[in-house]
Amino acid sequence: MAKKNEKVVAEEVVAPAETTETAEQGQTGIDSISLQDLQVLANVVDLATQRGAFRGNELTQVGAVFDKLSGFLQQVAAAQAENAEVEEPAEGTQEA
Repeated sequence: MAKKNEKVVAEEVVAPAETTETAEQGQTGIDSISLQDLQVLANVVDLATQRGAFRGNELTQVGAVFDKLSGFLQQVAAAQAENAEVEEPAEGTQEA
């Protein structure tokens, strides 16, 4: 399958500043997105692609975002596994 030379413009999502309305309603901030939420999003994109939810001309952009998301999740999983390996021997060397 040949790839087209298309530029994908990365958009940065910036959380809006807290407004007086939000403060008046008693909300302290915006909910955060966990790694589990990101994994669910990747699964949703994968499922939507399998079911034909995207048009052919949209697949390049959807695929690029999916690849970024998958790469990020793999990087975080590898870092967590590495941190777990570093912490386990440290716990085992302590005397009771």
